[in-house]
Amino acid sequence: MDELGVDLLTMAGHKFHAPKGVGALFFRDGLRLEPFIHGAGHESGRRAGTESAMLTAALGVAASLSADLGPMEHVQALRDRFWAALKDAFGDQVVLNGHPERRLPNTLNVAFVGRVGAEILAAMPEVAASTGSACHSGRVELSPVLEAMGVATEVGMGAIRFSLGRTTTADEIDHVVTRLRRVLS
Repeated sequence: MDELGVDLLTMAGHKFHAPKGVGALFFRDGLRLEPFIHGAGHESGRRAGTESAMLTAALGVAASLSADLGPMEHVQALRDRFWAALKDAFGDQVVLNGHPERRLPNTLNVAFVGRVGAEILAAMPEVAASTGSACHSGRVELSPVLEAMGVATEVGMGAIRFSLGRTTTADEIDHVVTRLRRVLS
């Protein structure tokens, strides 16, 4: 962590196949943190509450397994195949959010021009993905992340973020493309 210059680093367990609801916090030696939940002095006084031993153990196992799974070329190849299939199916009606090469191998963030991402996903309840917008009081707003990336509001409203994993298959990718064709036709 010193090499990266990291002071604080959080990890959400579900991002590397641990159960939801568990994570980890790394902080640089000498960094003093104020408690974010007051009460008992767990975690050297940083928070109150009892930790879940089972979730903590599961996080450790998931981290160990993730470290041993090797490079992500397979996942990246699926992501690229997914993007090519979307471009083939929707042409100029789908755009890539983010850099075409310098991006995570497991994430594909696209926008369907003139559409609302939340409405697309609502029509495909079997597809686990997320939108680039949030709904507040019945109004859809552009994600601050997409806004910071310079994505235009009219494009960003149609954003959907697809996350792939080591267990994602080509058949699953094909299924999503087929479902999108039906929903957007």
